[in-house]
Formats: sequence, C-alpha cells, structure tokens
Amino acid sequence: MELSTMKITKMDYAATGAFSQTISDYLSRSKPLQAFYNRFPTADAFEAQIKEKDFSEAQRQTLYQALQEQYSSVAEVNPKVQQNIDLLRQPNTYTITTGHQLNIFTGPLYFVYKIITAINTCKQLQEKYPDYKFVPVYWMATEDHDFAEINHFDLFGKDYTWETEQTGAVGRFTTQGLDKLMEELPEPYPIFEEAYRNSKNLADATRAVTHALFGEYGLVSIDGDHAGLKQALTAVVEKELTEQVSNKLVEEVNAQLEELDYKQQVYSRDINLFYLKDGLRERIVQEGDRYEVLNTDISFSREEILQEAKEHPERFSPNVILRPLFEELVLPNLAYIGGGAEVAYWFQLKRLFEAYNVAFPVLMLRNSALYITRSNASRMHKLGLQSEEMFMEYQELKKHLSDQLHEEEISLEAQRETVAAAFAAVEELAKDIDPTLVKAVGAEAQKAHNALQMLEKKISKARDSKHEQTFKQLENLKDKLFPDGTLQERHDNLLTYKTNNPDFIPALVDAFDPFDLKFTILEEE
Repeated sequence: MELSTMKITKMDYAATGAFSQTISDYLSRSKPLQAFYNRFPTADAFEAQIKEKDFSEAQRQTLYQALQEQYSSVAEVNPKVQQNIDLLRQPNTYTITTGHQLNIFTGPLYFVYKIITAINTCKQLQEKYPDYKFVPVYWMATEDHDFAEINHFDLFGKDYTWETEQTGAVGRFTTQGLDKLMEELPEPYPIFEEAYRNSKNLADATRAVTHALFGEYGLVSIDGDHAGLKQALTAVVEKELTEQVSNKLVEEVNAQLEELDYKQQVYSRDINLFYLKDGLRERIVQEGDRYEVLNTDISFSREEILQEAKEHPERFSPNVILRPLFEELVLPNLAYIGGGAEVAYWFQLKRLFEAYNVAFPVLMLRNSALYITRSNASRMHKLGLQSEEMFMEYQELKKHLSDQLHEEEISLEAQRETVAAAFAAVEELAKDIDPTLVKAVGAEAQKAHNALQMLEKKISKARDSKHEQTFKQLENLKDKLFPDGTLQERHDNLLTYKTNNPDFIPALVDAFDPFDLKFTILEEE
C-alpha cells in the first residue's frame, strides 16, 4: 500500500511539557529509579529477558486452547492472527503485550498507539533475533467495572455516549443500546457496526474491532476472564486471601518511591481482589474471621473462600495491583507497553514479582504522537510556525508569533523621558522667573506623562487589532492540535483521522519506532 506522504519529526518527551518527571527520569536512566525495574527498554536487553522468562509447554497449551476458544467468536480469523496463535505453542515464541480498557469505538487515540507500538516492537525484535518468534498481544481489560471511563468517545468535536443500566465487568455487558448510539453518528462505520451488532458481549465486540483494524499485523487479543487462564492465579489468590502479601510488598516500595519524591500511581488494598459474577464485581474484604464481598450479602469463612478459589478461580478478579502479575503468569511475555502513568505504576510492583519468582517484563513507554492534517499543516505554515513550536503555551506562542511578525512591544518610554526632560527645563526656568509657577509646570508635566501612557495603550491596542485575525487563527490551530489543552491522543478518536485518511494506521506503523524513545510528529504533506 502506498502511504500518503508524511513529514516525520521527532522530539524529546521532556520538551513537549506533557509528561511527568517520573517518565523523564526513566527515559534518561536516572539512577535512583533503576531499583524499581528490571531492564531498560533497548533491543539488546531482550536477549537476557528471553533467557529469564520461564514458560512451560503446559502453560502454552492452556494459552493456546483459551485463544482458540475466544477466537471462535470471529467469523473469519486472519491467517496472520491464526499463525501467531499457533506459534504460541512453540517454545521459541514470546509475546509483547499492551493492555487497555474496552473503550467503545476504541476511545482516545492512545489505544491505537499502544497496539501499534506492540506490533512494531515485535517487528524489530524479529529482525534482531531471527531464531525466535514474537507475537503482539492486546490484553483486553474485560473485568474492569468502571463503565463511565469507557462508555463515550469524541468524534469531530462531539461527544457520543452509550447508556445502559448493566453492572459488573464490562466485558460481559451485552451491546444492547449501542445500535441507538450508532444511529446518531454522522455516517456509517462498518467495522464497528458489524462488531457491535453481531457480538454477544463487549469483549467479543472489542476483539472483532481490533481484529478488523490490526488483524493484518497479526495482533492477538486475549480476554483474561476465562476459567482456564484463571487456574494460573489460584496459588496467588490463596496467598492473597491468607497472607495479604501483595499489599505489604507494594506499601514497602511505595515508601521508597515517596522518599525519592515519586508519587504512587495506584493504591493497594489489604486484599487486592474482587469477587466476580455476572452483573457483579465487588471488592473482597476481611472482617474478623469472615471474608465479605462489599455491597452484597455474600460472605465466606476462611475454609469456604479457599474452597471457592480452588473450585471457581474464574470468580476471583485481580485489581490493578495483581492484574500485571496475572498477565505475566499466562503469557510468555517479555515486555509490557503502557502510557506514562502505567509505566510509573509498574515501578510499584517489582518486589511483588520477585516474591512470586516471576520475571519482571521490560517496561516500554508506548509511542506518542501529534498528527497534523494537511489543512492544519497549511494553517501552521501560513503563520510561519514549525510543528515543534506548537507545544509552547498559547501566550508564549503568541509572543513568539509577534516576534516572527517583527513586532516589538509598543513602548513610548523614550518619548516620556524626552518630554520629562523638557518639562524639567521649563521648571528650572519658572523657578528663576516666578517660583509660584513650578506647581503649574508639574501639573502639566503629569498630564503629558498620562497622555503618553494613554497613547501607548491605544497604539498597542491598534497593533493588536491589526493582527487580531492572525492571533485568532493561532488560537484555533492550537485548539485543533491540543483539544481541551491536552495532547490530541488523550482526547481525539481514531475515526476523526481515519475517516479522512484511510491510510492513517499504516502511516503510524510506518512512523513509530518503539526504541527511539522520542515523541513523533506526523505532518501530512
């Protein structure tokens, strides 16, 4: 496929002003942070990571069977996807994983950016390590229950929201009500319509969407809400219920991070597990010698809950603290790709992985980008600006543009000094002739000073009015590229760009380099 011509510019993440100090320190390999991760994300680091990762034939078979079962919901599995699922049975095959919530219509752009980073990481590792196979994996956060975070998306500046009364794990939600939302959209979007109309639940629908968008790249989407996969978590669940080990370890690490002035990203509980059934995902808490499921009448003795965990591991759902461990227990995984906040919260988990003797994956910051359409690029160049300059704050950018227009700050200070000197001379003359006139001279001098100040403001205002249209264009362009004052990728939806550029995803695949650790600017030419 011939891609639209793109100008690609790279810049340091720190220079964008949009990323935390934690991430800046990580990318610069700050020494204090090194204790909280395993290996820095370079291609060379994966040789040792492969040797460290222990994943048995039995684990591979369990994974393969779960994926075969889950992909039965896809009408026609792309051969590249099926090949990757088959490869996972081989001892020389490893995964590169990213994870995200089941945002409808993929939600903000960074969902797409995460997946493309995983795809490109596999591509580069394949070239460097030809004796191994690398499979990109999207871990679907099907057990999340925060519906308000996934039920909306912004398209062409308008917000669309899915309304439903369903509760519990969102992956189990039926897609009822999404048809009504689709009728409100400005045009049909076949990939999404087919997925949402023909899938029994949101997990299957999201798998259908990611398969349609990324199947040609071999992306494998996995749903952890599966009884077979949850068997791997049984020992962890038992230890969590009886010893509450994860909270102790994470709190120790949190204290160390706070000493270094790094804020904790996620909060640990005494028990980092939810109880999961249809329509229900609620925290498990220990009250005396009983285990209670919050906001329900469900209660267990110690013996009962351990028996429940043994017989029904699928009813226990890890929270944000234990989910990363679960991922690494069921995948032959080498690296996890996440946004800045995700990478930072993995720093809290290294001791937990050590306690369970599970290899801690390479933590990779997903690629981030600013995508400038041809029309916006034209506006930018007409203003005489470069893409990197668009990251300035608006007022700073406005001043920069004024400088570009060769406009200096209006100041009549020199004229004020000249007039003041003239009045000073008149005052000296008045003193010699009639000292009573000195006061009158001073009053006239003040009037002249005030008049010049007023004229300075009027001239400045007239100059600003002259360029008001230019500054308005700048303001509109800034809003287009940074909606709501944030990075485009945190707000805009895939369809905002893919609708006008069918090659949007291939262009990103072509532009992103997961190992260069730079922010990417793509500009249509």
